[in-house]
Amino acid sequence: MFAKNGIVATSQPLAAQVGVEIMRSGGNAIDAAIATAAALTVVEPTGNGIGGDAFALVWTKGKLHGLNASGRSSQAISAEKIKGLGYDKMPTYGAIPVTVPGVPAAWAEVSRKYGKLSLSKTLEPAIRLAEEGFPLTPILGKLWRAAYEKFKAMSDENQKDEETFAAWFETFAPKNRPPKIGEIWTAPGHADTLRKIGETDAREFYEGELAEKIVSTVQKHGGFLEKDDLSNYKVKWVDPISTNYRGYDVWEIPPNGQGMVALMAMNIHQASGCAPVYGDVETLHQQIEAMKLAFTDGKKFITEESHMQISVEDLLSDEYAKERAGHIGDEAILPEPYNPPKGGTVYLATADDEGNMVSFIQSNYMGFGSGVVVPGTGIALQNRGADFSLIPEDANYLEPGKLSYNTIIPGFVTKNGNAVGPFGVMGGYMQPQGHFQVVSNTVDYALNPQAALDQPRWQWVGGKTVHVEPDFPNHLAQALQRKGHDIHIMTDSGTFGRGQIIWRDSETGVLQAGTESRTDGSIAVW
Repeated sequence: MFAKNGIVATSQPLAAQVGVEIMRSGGNAIDAAIATAAALTVVEPTGNGIGGDAFALVWTKGKLHGLNASGRSSQAISAEKIKGLGYDKMPTYGAIPVTVPGVPAAWAEVSRKYGKLSLSKTLEPAIRLAEEGFPLTPILGKLWRAAYEKFKAMSDENQKDEETFAAWFETFAPKNRPPKIGEIWTAPGHADTLRKIGETDAREFYEGELAEKIVSTVQKHGGFLEKDDLSNYKVKWVDPISTNYRGYDVWEIPPNGQGMVALMAMNIHQASGCAPVYGDVETLHQQIEAMKLAFTDGKKFITEESHMQISVEDLLSDEYAKERAGHIGDEAILPEPYNPPKGGTVYLATADDEGNMVSFIQSNYMGFGSGVVVPGTGIALQNRGADFSLIPEDANYLEPGKLSYNTIIPGFVTKNGNAVGPFGVMGGYMQPQGHFQVVSNTVDYALNPQAALDQPRWQWVGGKTVHVEPDFPNHLAQALQRKGHDIHIMTDSGTFGRGQIIWRDSETGVLQAGTESRTDGSIAVW
């Protein structure tokens, strides 16, 4: 798709239309990103919500700015307390892994600093969608039903879970079933919450009655979040990190996000000396091995940057890339972590005719998140704390007031100091793998945004195991198998990420975009 004045690409058609509506009303791409993000909490609650985290890369006035709006663990929590409750690792669902939500603060901060409209005005379309309702799209309906069945099974097995998830069922399955594909869904409580966030620039969420309800709900179900955790929360503007991939600068948010895994993989791949060839098994083998090494090290070292055992600069250095590339041979390896020298998500991209471009991602994690919902508000709380470790030696060891390893990552590309555009591929640990593959498709093979997204994907899942999509070329799957990779052809593409891309033509300024064929994706243009 092409446009001159503005473009929005995301996973839900109504949300994309909201972004263009805001631009037509006098807003810029930054306002459009906030409006689209808010709409996505309504029309795609299976992947994000008001109670989740967010990251953004904002290009404006010739400079790229990074925003980290991930939430910290409670000051009242500790690994010792969790182990004292009988756990040997962090629970995945329930109130214990709930960390401070960053989404409302992200909207308010980005709006304050770079938007043209008030936050209240920007949230109006999302509020209207929540109040008037919308029909469920196919992928949304599928994911909603899967979440319903998951929480129902857990509730049936455990009375405590039944109590914990009761408000989820009241909010998202009020007819004792998930809504059907094509059925009109309304969310009046969600609308009220969005209105309060807009009217108070999110202060109500962190300091007011909403904050009290959040804390009361979490503590009722055994969690640790306290009022001060919310009232003291601040998002952080950060300097994005980058690597140069064959003449293009690829940008990510620094840790605690996992974006640098994609950059590390690109560096290792380049250091291996492999000249990428489209449809070539050796190229695929080298890329998989590079990603395998980068991910192994990322999981070992990435956490809040001040707690990392090795610096970002060292992990993105030529020396690191060359050392790791030296481990790549003709056959698949079982990766070992680097030994350093001593010493459920939604993504959106927007662009306007003023040159502003935004790469924005937000998530409740694992679909609806923790399963804990604040009654009557539409706030489904994230479970990002599930990624903390209870082992003291681990970089991601649980401590009070700490940021956990975070899977959600927005991406951005520049060349010679000029913006090419935003891109992203949502989907847990697939995200850096998707970033690597999309950048390679674009830079190495000169594919347009839609073609770059449509290419069959692979996903390393551990050891020598690699999953590939149903339409992945069979001869390449067999060739990879002969190189020692344990190839699994999956029956659907649900775990291979969902991406969006917007590029700007450097000569004409024309915007071009691709959207994800693996979901209900849509591009709205102006």
